[in-house]
Amino acid sequence: MRKINLFQILLGLSLITTSSSYEVFASDIIFELPLIEAQEFGEDETEDTPPQTPSENNEIPTTEDELKEYFTSILQDVITKRNNFVLNHDTENLKSLYNTDIKVSLYAYEHEAIKAKYLDSWAAKQGVTFNSINSEIKVRKARDRGDGVYGMTCNVCTTFNYSYNDSPTETTDFRLGTSHYIHLKKNGDNYIIVKEWYTDPFSDSLELSDKNTQAITEHITKHTAPDYTPNERTQKAIEYAHTHCGIGDGEHMFKYNPEYMDCNPLGGDCANFASQIMFEGAGFKKNATWNYTHEGTKVWVNAQAFTHYIVNSGRGGQIAKGSYEKVYKAAYQMRPGDFVAYEKNGRITHVSTVSGLDSKGYPLVTCHNTDRLLVPYDLGWSNSNITFYLIDVYY
Repeated sequence: MRKINLFQILLGLSLITTSSSYEVFASDIIFELPLIEAQEFGEDETEDTPPQTPSENNEIPTTEDELKEYFTSILQDVITKRNNFVLNHDTENLKSLYNTDIKVSLYAYEHEAIKAKYLDSWAAKQGVTFNSINSEIKVRKARDRGDGVYGMTCNVCTTFNYSYNDSPTETTDFRLGTSHYIHLKKNGDNYIIVKEWYTDPFSDSLELSDKNTQAITEHITKHTAPDYTPNERTQKAIEYAHTHCGIGDGEHMFKYNPEYMDCNPLGGDCANFASQIMFEGAGFKKNATWNYTHEGTKVWVNAQAFTHYIVNSGRGGQIAKGSYEKVYKAAYQMRPGDFVAYEKNGRITHVSTVSGLDSKGYPLVTCHNTDRLLVPYDLGWSNSNITFYLIDVYY
């Protein structure tokens, strides 16, 4: 429990600013930690902090650009090892990447170990096997923190590949984009993690349970993907979502559409992005209620207001609402362009747009905050505190 409490505390440390036009709803968009450039080095560390004297290893460069280049391959190696340990359920070797004598490093390890168990639990429920987990990183800042410790902030795009156990040759990829603040320190011939905070998309969804999922697994695995071809409007919505999700291919990696403000510093960008998909992609017309000029209206940028507007305006309808056990069968009615809303403690705090189906026809969602590309809609399925809204959008 202490690990989970730590992450709740860290979420509380993230700066959520409001302007007068957002203060009435910014606090409602709280699904995940926004990326705050001003705090990338912690509360007591700013961009004006003078560089520290390099450690005794004179081979390590001193300028920030050189440090970024130097530690990119080192950090890539650490994250690759971690992915492989998670993939192979090897929590003992996973521990070797941390200094568990330091509390913050121990907590970081414990979080990864729980996440590994959660992924195993989801895979068992789903009837799938993860085949690979691979990450691409971009170091944004790097600095010598002294005493052999090097701090850096980076973006990480992690691709998960899975296949259903009854059809192992048909594979599905999904991506998660995360923003990390990490400290590394040399330990023998290798660097280990002594501190790490990041925007983990699983942080609200790590409730492990002993639910009997046999009936769910049987229902999922008996399905096949539907014979479905999106119409022109839906195809454009899909393309916009995949291009501007923050982890799109090529030049779009780690970038949003610059024509729109990034609402993460206001608490979250998920509804803003879902609105963009409907307007820029599918061509839904703006109006006085659902609108964006230099900033978005409440209905444009707030997850709960957006969801209720789509249903009440006649632009969409509710397919199902409830716990995962109540909605998973109805989810097969969803098609690209529809969206899923997630309610916690009586408030809708996140929305994701369906932009694909896997080999069994299981809905895959794309969103911001944190960034997801073609991710199974139900990560968080075992959390009894989550209510799913499945919304059919009328294209």
